[in-house]
Amino acid sequence: MVGAGQLARMTHQAAVALGQSLRVLAAAPDEPAALVSPDVTLGAHTDLAVLRAFAAGCDAVTFDHEHVPTEHLRALVADGFAVHPGPDALVHAQDKLVMRHRLAELEIPMPPFSAVTAVADVLRFGAEHGWPCVLKATRGGYDGRGVWMLTTSSEAQRVVPELLAETRSSGIDTVGAPLLVEQCVAMRRELVALVARSPFGQGAAWPIVQSVQHDGICVQVLAPAPELDPELAQSAEKLALRLAGELGVVGVLAVELFETHHGLLVNELAMRPHNGGHWTIEGAVTSQFEQHLRAVLDYPLGATAAHAPVTVMANVLGAGAALPMGLDERLHHLMARFPGAKVHLYGKAERPRRKIGHVTVLGEELAPVRRDAGLAAQWLATAVWADGREVHG
Repeated sequence: MVGAGQLARMTHQAAVALGQSLRVLAAAPDEPAALVSPDVTLGAHTDLAVLRAFAAGCDAVTFDHEHVPTEHLRALVADGFAVHPGPDALVHAQDKLVMRHRLAELEIPMPPFSAVTAVADVLRFGAEHGWPCVLKATRGGYDGRGVWMLTTSSEAQRVVPELLAETRSSGIDTVGAPLLVEQCVAMRRELVALVARSPFGQGAAWPIVQSVQHDGICVQVLAPAPELDPELAQSAEKLALRLAGELGVVGVLAVELFETHHGLLVNELAMRPHNGGHWTIEGAVTSQFEQHLRAVLDYPLGATAAHAPVTVMANVLGAGAALPMGLDERLHHLMARFPGAKVHLYGKAERPRRKIGHVTVLGEELAPVRRDAGLAAQWLATAVWADGREVHG
């Protein structure tokens, strides 16, 4: 697995259960997966020589992130390595403009968009579709990074030239343009359709979930998405499975969706395990991490049924200040109060807004399950119980 973040760390745990060994390519020895995997290669994912040495002897190469240059992936395929998902599929998760053009060809519903090479492109789009508009970097953004809300034409005139200069000087290779602009969608909520596809086209889908966002970062995932119309859920599942087939995805595909009053719109794609699927570790028969391995290793896919009527996953985000007790002591108190909560810590240093772990709670009804998951995650992040309960010694 190229990349050694928390996704690789949790994939490693699934690999152990399957009797497999996961080699990870890490930029540093203290990355989450590098701390637990016995087979670590240190090096840059932008260095083709490093990638070739890393892939040698592996049955398959897959990804913790989308940032490997597409031309390097094509070179690995030409060398005879099994790369899943392949570069022709993965480019649609790497480059948002390539993805948008392909979805347009497939007549998939999505927000109106336009490539941006000059501020005039944004001004023209805003005049046609109205303000505010959403400006995005075509490559490299995540967790709210690489996304800007432009509220007026004067703000666009001030901000866009600077962003164009920054993206062009970053060295990131884009296919069409460094930025794109999209209509700001009036939506009810964000959903995630998570599916997997094998090399020979077997597909599997988990229940559609709701992704709860705050300042561009996912804070909770509600599985299944509450009060979702069954026909809409089925159409979201079919849409994701169709995209996996049309794009030739092998492995897990996450389709991020906007639910609007007029139906579903595709926001973004990810071709790897996804934050919207962490709930599956305890909440589904087959986790997204095991399923991803099954797919890239060409095993039959596993069942995706949920274990409980409700599962809530809450991300633990690093706090912005020094805390009165260490993470291990906080974990002790959490386990005492919520013995049914399942905690996953990623081995990351605590920094503001950084995902350092997640908590999963299963149950019968959404309100109490969501309350407990939220309290547990906030306690781990801040050492404060949001309901006012005190901790002594």
